[in-house]
Amino acid sequence: QVQLVESGGGLVQAGGSLRLSCAASGRTFSIWRLAWFRQAPGKEREFVAAARWSGGSTYYASSVKGRFTISRDNAENTVYLQMNSLKPEDTALYYCTADTTGTGVWSPSGYDYWGQGTQVTVSS
Repeated sequence: QVQLVESGGGLVQAGGSLRLSCAASGRTFSIWRLAWFRQAPGKEREFVAAARWSGGSTYYASSVKGRFTISRDNAENTVYLQMNSLKPEDTALYYCTADTTGTGVWSPSGYDYWGQGTQVTVSS
């Protein structure tokens, strides 16, 4: 089992920044990749960014590339999502998720464990 706890969401004006954190615990040695997804009301959950737990490859949705940065601190078992130049369309519940089988990148079905989510609201 892997437990994930997100933090750092909040209300910010358009153009502002937020940094989300995701603390992993439990069988962290089994994590292959950590990712962030988001879901706005009435919409499907969508991929935001992902990073290999061991380092190296990172992946971004085209809608956030150049504005968001995913990073990790293995010593602290934490992954971060730095979000800059936020837009109202970034408003959503942001979820941290872990892939322990190496099969997931873009689809929610490729991930095994999910946090409860942290709300990000961007006002215009």
